[in-house]
Amino acid sequence: MIEPLKVLIVEDEALLAMELETLVQDAGHSVVGWATSLAEAKDMVDTTQADIAFVDIHLTDGPTGIDVAEYIGDKNSMVVFMTANPKRIPDHFAGAIGVIAKPYTMSGLTSALRYLQEGVRRPPPTSERPAGFTLSPAFEMVWAPAA
Repeated sequence: MIEPLKVLIVEDEALLAMELETLVQDAGHSVVGWATSLAEAKDMVDTTQADIAFVDIHLTDGPTGIDVAEYIGDKNSMVVFMTANPKRIPDHFAGAIGVIAKPYTMSGLTSALRYLQEGVRRPPPTSERPAGFTLSPAFEMVWAPAA
C-alpha cells in the first residue's frame, strides 16, 4: 500500500475548502490545514509538512495563488492548482504539477488524488492520467513522456 498524502488546501471559499477537505479524507489522505490568503498559506507552509497543496488562483487578498505556488515550491512541497480560471496560470505553471479545473467531480478528484499519490510516492504515476487533470509542461515531460 502506498503511503497516504498530507494535503494543504489554499482556498478562500470556506464551503469549497470544507468540501475538498472531506473528499481528501474520504479518499484516505489527511489534510494538514487550510489557508485563505497568501499570508495564511505562507504560515501554514512554514509550520506544517504537506506533500501536496491544492491552490486556488484567486484568494481573499486577490489573485495571489501564483505567489503561493512559487512559495510552496521553494519549500519542496508540490502544488496543484484548482481553479475555474486555468487561463490565469502562467505558461511555466509557477512550478506546479498541474491543474484541476473547477467545477470538479468527486470521482474526478478521487482519480486525481490516486494519480498524484503515485506520482509523489513512486514517480512516475502508473495510472492513466484522469480526465479533468492537466499536467504542467515540466511534469508532462517527466510523468507522461511521449511513447
